Amino acid sequence: MKFRPLHDRVVIEPLQADTKTAGGIIIPDTAKEKPMQGKVVAAGPGARDENGKVQPLDVKKGDTVLYGKWSGTEVKIDGQELLIMKESDIMGVVG
Repeated sequence: MKFRPLHDRVVIEPLQADTKTAGGIIIPDTAKEKPMQGKVVAAGPGARDENGKVQPLDVKKGDTVLYGKWSGTEVKIDGQELLIMKESDIMGVVG
């Protein structure tokens, strides 16, 4: 992927939701909820504080994160569905 996010932006690959329920019922694509977990594919260098110093991000490439259901902007880069969001939209790192 030839994309580098700027400032405090993070590129996330959403993890796919289960296609079956616990009882074995297959869920069609139209009824699936948007995933709220994803893997960080790329992260910017960080935001600048009042003094102009860059504050590094708390997340890094490879982290699995939890984010809000409607967070981020959906984009397609190299045929891959990704989300771009600010680090502040991420609720935490899983695992």
